[in-house]
Amino acid sequence: MLENIWLYLVIAAVILIGGLSALVTTRRRRGGTGTIDEAPPRAGAPEPGAEDDDGGVATAAPPDQRAPAEQVDEAPVTADQVETAPAVEQPESAAGRMVRLRARLARSGALGATLLNLLSRGDLTESDWEEIEETLLLADVGAGPTDELMDALRTKVKVLGTSEPGQVRAMVREELLGLVNPDLDRRLAASPVVGDDGQPHPATILMVGVNGTGKTTTVGKLARLLVAEDRDVLLGAADTFRAAAADQLATWGQRVGVEVVRSEREGADPASVAFDAVKTGRESGVDAVIVDTAGRLQNKAGLMDELGKIRRVVSRGAPVSEVLLVLDATTGQNGMRQAQVFAEAVEITGIVLTKLDGTAKGGIVVSVQRELGVPVKFVGLGEGPDDLAPFDPEAFVDALLEAPAET
Repeated sequence: MLENIWLYLVIAAVILIGGLSALVTTRRRRGGTGTIDEAPPRAGAPEPGAEDDDGGVATAAPPDQRAPAEQVDEAPVTADQVETAPAVEQPESAAGRMVRLRARLARSGALGATLLNLLSRGDLTESDWEEIEETLLLADVGAGPTDELMDALRTKVKVLGTSEPGQVRAMVREELLGLVNPDLDRRLAASPVVGDDGQPHPATILMVGVNGTGKTTTVGKLARLLVAEDRDVLLGAADTFRAAAADQLATWGQRVGVEVVRSEREGADPASVAFDAVKTGRESGVDAVIVDTAGRLQNKAGLMDELGKIRRVVSRGAPVSEVLLVLDATTGQNGMRQAQVFAEAVEITGIVLTKLDGTAKGGIVVSVQRELGVPVKFVGLGEGPDDLAPFDPEAFVDALLEAPAET
């Protein structure tokens, strides 16, 4: 019996000594570095939840009383352990974009092709003229511009009396170009400006539009275009109602090395986010700040009033250089009604037409400019990241008059 008791005591002693050794080892290991997601504790900082002798939360000792940190040998970092940052893309320059995209626009050039075909018949009947008028209206040229073009074509056909394709094409080109109006100033105000306070401010560009027009994507593409022109750009994610909008914008920015100002709280005040973006842009000294706003329905008065609020709040931080309305070219006359309501809510300075390559309704370029009195400044002609081009009236009309490529 006595031998068994001694045996139990020896076993207990061994267990106790082993436990104490493990505890000491564990405490010594606490001096190592933290993980990537969690910063290491400050030197001299108390352990979480640790209490001093009086029962209160322990405080760190002053710097001159802190014990020196224990030296820890760290293994060298290998190349496989280093996370490589994603490469920043080099966007395509503005020069040549319209040339590259011209073929895509020509595929939807039903307007020009139909006019050339009809006018080349010679000895046009009244039925032919009615077909020409219908073609123009279906292409969303608009009633007023259609009447003007019809009168001009009737007069020239009567005077020239020719059906020679080259002359007919020259005649149609001249009239269409006149409707598109090449004299409008289509430059984008993307250079820093001096505010009322006498200080330099970045150009502030607000992007507005209806849900589904590709507004956020257009913001990203416009940022790429400005980066290609060696401009410093910052993006503001003021679309706080759509959960994925800020993430989508951040992805666009990351690809070309552009910072994005956003709110981590869904449903935050969009005017506040826009103001913070402009403030950050001014402090960073960027050339332009592009603010993405939430898509909204043109028949929702509250949403449109909020858009006006965003502009007013932003203008307190910097002059608003541009307000670009993003329109889907495939919506036709419905897009015209949208444009009118937006123009009433906030002063529009330019139009961006998206999806222009997927429609025969190129006449909306004419009608929207006539209705709003502002130019089309950019057109979207595809889904690629660099498929946004400055609008060139002559290249546009020439593309409409090109024969569609064989498929």
